[in-house]
Amino acid sequence: MRKRNQAAAAMAAAAMLVLAFGSGCQKKYEQIELSNAGSGIEEDEGVGRGAFDGRQAGSSFGQEIDLAEQETEGHAQTSIKEQNMVGQPAPVFKDVDETIYVSGDSVNLRASASTDSQVVAVFKKGEKLRRTGYGEEWSRVQYNGMTCYIASRYVSAAALEPDAGNSQATSQGKPESGEDKVVAFNSSWKYGEFSKINSGMAKLYKAEEGSRKGITVCVNAGHGTSGGSSVKTLCHPDGTPKVTGGTTGAGATSAVAVSGGMTFSDGMAEAKVTLAMAKKLKERLLAAGYDVLMIRESDDVQLDNVARTVIANNCADCHIALHWDSTDNNKGAFYMSVPNVSSYRNMEPVKSNWEKHNALGESLVAGLKSVGVKIFSNGSMEMDLTQTSFSTVPSIDIELGDKASDHSDAALDTLAAGLLAGINQYFGQ
Repeated sequence: MRKRNQAAAAMAAAAMLVLAFGSGCQKKYEQIELSNAGSGIEEDEGVGRGAFDGRQAGSSFGQEIDLAEQETEGHAQTSIKEQNMVGQPAPVFKDVDETIYVSGDSVNLRASASTDSQVVAVFKKGEKLRRTGYGEEWSRVQYNGMTCYIASRYVSAAALEPDAGNSQATSQGKPESGEDKVVAFNSSWKYGEFSKINSGMAKLYKAEEGSRKGITVCVNAGHGTSGGSSVKTLCHPDGTPKVTGGTTGAGATSAVAVSGGMTFSDGMAEAKVTLAMAKKLKERLLAAGYDVLMIRESDDVQLDNVARTVIANNCADCHIALHWDSTDNNKGAFYMSVPNVSSYRNMEPVKSNWEKHNALGESLVAGLKSVGVKIFSNGSMEMDLTQTSFSTVPSIDIELGDKASDHSDAALDTLAAGLLAGINQYFGQ
């Protein structure tokens, strides 16, 4: 009788826990079911369809009442369960290197081996992936240069016929297969709410299948947004002031959304030269096997600096913004390094990424130097930039010279060769 009473008391306590915590979770998942019924993709509030920012759901208490997502063919089902989140062993994988095929309909690809983690993409029956690790519950796979996970029961080593009309994953980010595609800004991406100009489109180009490295480089031709200088955005996502000067002075909390850029000594607008440079770099990168995300391919793209950065965060492995400095003494090339100011380096996302930003900059300068490009001073200058302040992937503003620098077609070819050498160095290619 005592055991029965204890069991009854435990059940009552669990019921109280459901009542205590259930309402907040219930509202969240009701919204998901209404917006995505039968779609096979479960979106967290505040995260766009297929977007991936590296975060995964967590728990602030030992035993959590949550909605357990069950990966099924056709759609995802949910059920209430009590799950002990403490002390769970990490999944064990047998290392393999093989092609596998999705055997279910609308199967989720996830950021980690957990049904609580972010959905990266949704695959149709017959689509193939490269598996690098096998476990009874989960398979570890490579997708667009990322390590992701898919339920082992919904993949097969045998080739399957794909569903008609569904030849590629429905992903917002980098493509695994299919044609080059236009990429629209998604306001629900992390930091997307800080953008003011974001109606423009970027374009994602895929290298030839046989030579693809699975690495996407974002090439951002600086400036080139009509009306950008009359709009302001926050300098930092937490609203704190700039710690260095620049186009906008130290102490300011907002800066122009996109500046107009300078004019070269021969009267050429910087925005036209950065665009020409971006196109040359794109061709070299594609030929070398990199996929390329082009932020701007015309004189005007309606994407401010925050929007450009957020798109790069979600669709590329690094972000390189091309610029020339406003001085007029042919000073040489350098990159904008992350200021050595503790408050700035301790602000997210700078805190988690500043070392990668600087490492990318150093590699780019080394590549430029290797092809004979003049380098300014030690190759870097500390600068608090909007781009750096919102970047979650390795990200650099590279200044390729100044107003007096040679920007002829031949000079741009040399710069493109140097940048490619630096990118190869950074990615170990």
